[in-house]
Amino acid sequence: MAKDQIRNGRLEGERSALIEQYLSSMEADKQIAESDIRVDIAHILMLRKQNLIDGASAKKLLTALQGYLENGLPENAFDMTREDIHAGIEAQLIADAGSDAGGRMHLGRSRNDEVATCLRMRTRELLIDTLTALFELRQSLISRAEEHTTTIMPGFTHLQHAQPTTLAHYLLAYESLFARDTSRLFDAYTRVNISPLGSAAFAGTGFPIDRSLTAEYLGFANPMENSMDAVANRDFIAETLSDLAILMTNISRMCEELILWSTSFVKFVNLNDAYCSTSSIMPQKKNPDTLEIMRAKSAAVIGELTAALTLIKSLPMSYNRDLQDLNPHLWNAFHQTNMSLPLLAEIISTAEFNVPVMKKQAVVGNTTATELADFLVREYNIPFRTAHNIVGRAVKLGSLDLDVVDSAAKELANISLKEKGLTEETIKKVLHPVTILRQKQSFGSPNPKMMKKAVKVADIRLVQDQVTGDILQDQLRDADEKMKTAIQELDL
Repeated sequence: MAKDQIRNGRLEGERSALIEQYLSSMEADKQIAESDIRVDIAHILMLRKQNLIDGASAKKLLTALQGYLENGLPENAFDMTREDIHAGIEAQLIADAGSDAGGRMHLGRSRNDEVATCLRMRTRELLIDTLTALFELRQSLISRAEEHTTTIMPGFTHLQHAQPTTLAHYLLAYESLFARDTSRLFDAYTRVNISPLGSAAFAGTGFPIDRSLTAEYLGFANPMENSMDAVANRDFIAETLSDLAILMTNISRMCEELILWSTSFVKFVNLNDAYCSTSSIMPQKKNPDTLEIMRAKSAAVIGELTAALTLIKSLPMSYNRDLQDLNPHLWNAFHQTNMSLPLLAEIISTAEFNVPVMKKQAVVGNTTATELADFLVREYNIPFRTAHNIVGRAVKLGSLDLDVVDSAAKELANISLKEKGLTEETIKKVLHPVTILRQKQSFGSPNPKMMKKAVKVADIRLVQDQVTGDILQDQLRDADEKMKTAIQELDL
């Protein structure tokens, strides 16, 4: 059985398999194995430049590490006797490069700053994956909104028919939600993208290391200012999980509505069969199972955030082993989110919206009543509350016909709307959904002309965000190229 090289000096006694399994983070560490290799390479390049390691040892170490990047880590590196991937890679290097060279790699650093750096690197990559998937979802919403700027449908408050709106207005409402999710993830990225490497256990090191150089090699904006904060904080994980939980909550809301819309008593949408299942006993069933599972995934991500906050809340400075159990919550949240996003984009892109049913439902439940009250204010200078009460009483009496509205006005305000010039023809014109939507003038309303502009604005905003995402990816690629150039300059 392999022995943990880190325990050799201070600790004695063999661990049982149960202890090894209990303490090991190897399964979760598969997420950061490649990041760890890159951290090792950056650290060795820096040590060599600072004359803290000899050229021969640096050559042996970098040759082995490059081999791991190209061919994958040997399975022995994931041996649970090593506790974590950091010790596993060090043990593998000692085996491949010799104990003298392999034993020099850890100079001037700790597993504490090493793991914090690896976590930030992997989180950056996964954030970019999430952003890329979000861009696709937003594009699907914008494209469908562009098709439906004049498609009339009912809007709802309290799940009750409220006022006429357009399908474009509805779709762009969700696009706005997801645009803010994008903004939150970009903000989180800036706080993730700072380097803990070189902070050592928490108090830094007496060796003349260059933290700015390793940060540059690894694509970080800067090294972190306080070495204790660098190894102890995981607020970047809490923030990322919070953003993912908000995003999945927004996704769940849309899932809920599409599920409702697909029912036989609403019939607003027909979902593509690929995203639906049928019953094992009822042959007529078409169930929106993908959306239902997606709605459930939001609960899982919210749970990961709750677990993370609970884990962090009582930890003293600086590093505590509890933090090891934090990482799987982050990986699972990313996994659930990054699976859901492309599926929802596909569901929206392939959905068939039932335009005739939406149009018919747009006037159900006196959805046009608000516009009649507004008309009475504009045309006859009646106080809005008075007009509101008149129309409300007419609805209670069962009709918005001229006689009923006029009767309500006489009862509540002692005025005759007929005498003021109101006609049945005027009421019908005022209550027509197309007229109502054209009347909307306020910024952000569903006026079809304004919706066409809103689609263009959303598209421009999306392109700008995509460019920002490309820049982030380019920065990481540029850093990787700098590190490769530095290796070549060593003439290995």
